[in-house]
Amino acid sequence: MTNLKDIKNRIQSVQSTQKITRAMKMVAAAKVKKAENTVKASRPFTAELSSMFKKLLASVGAYSSQSLKIKSAIDNYPELLQVREIKTVGLLVITSNKGLAGAYNANVVRKALQTIKEYETQGIKTIIYIVGQKGISTLKRKCKDLNCEISKTYLSVANEPTGEGAKIVIEDIAEDFVSHKIDKIEVITTRFKNMMSYFVENWTILPLKGLNDDHERITDNIIEPLMEFTPDMHNILQKIVPMYMTNILYQSLLEAQASELASRMTAMSAATTNAEKMIKELSVQYNKTRQFAITQEIIEVVSGANAQLG
Repeated sequence: MTNLKDIKNRIQSVQSTQKITRAMKMVAAAKVKKAENTVKASRPFTAELSSMFKKLLASVGAYSSQSLKIKSAIDNYPELLQVREIKTVGLLVITSNKGLAGAYNANVVRKALQTIKEYETQGIKTIIYIVGQKGISTLKRKCKDLNCEISKTYLSVANEPTGEGAKIVIEDIAEDFVSHKIDKIEVITTRFKNMMSYFVENWTILPLKGLNDDHERITDNIIEPLMEFTPDMHNILQKIVPMYMTNILYQSLLEAQASELASRMTAMSAATTNAEKMIKELSVQYNKTRQFAITQEIIEVVSGANAQLG
């Protein structure tokens, strides 16, 4: 029979854990609503910017860097638009710095590993850029056995998504793309749906494809307004391309943050419920053990009394 003190200690331990999980659930619930509102508010801007960018590309026609002042790789938009033979793929994997978010990080890493293996079968090398400590710790081990290498890691970007943080990552990626270190860049992130669900997705950032997406293609029966450019179309496109790329990454970071918080809230809610069930089961076990001990003592006392009377 289990000792009463051991059961009592275990109940106290589970109660302490329950307090932590309940507090984490409340914190995640408070943050996820704000994150959800931010994601939903940013989606229309992202969609409109994407539409405007693709119409601009269609109007420009041939790309030229002759009249441009190029200070960094991200300013070299003609090179960023080049589609070339893919020998090396850059994979930006967005995870979180903290755990206890259910299967959120595991799902993202699993998708990344699946993508790496698919490219490996095609003879294509993968260079990885990782956002978040959870992705760094896991992929560092896994890359030893796969045809991939980790180029850069980012921790602060995962804590609080900002446009400036997204721009830093995009500048690093653009530099590697222009220098031909990578020929394509994909982002593995999550698409927030609601408080209970999200989807792991691949988003292609480079090369920029313009009007390649069928659902956003300009159809022949729609008359588009004539676009005028001041000072000229190439300088405007040079400004739009970095904005467009940065916004794609910023949107993916917002989606990932909302998905992570929703996953953590769900996980901590389930953990709190399970702790409650465990406390009830342990309490029943404690009462049964205590009742058995009392009954045993009564039997011993009665038996001793009967022995003296006999």
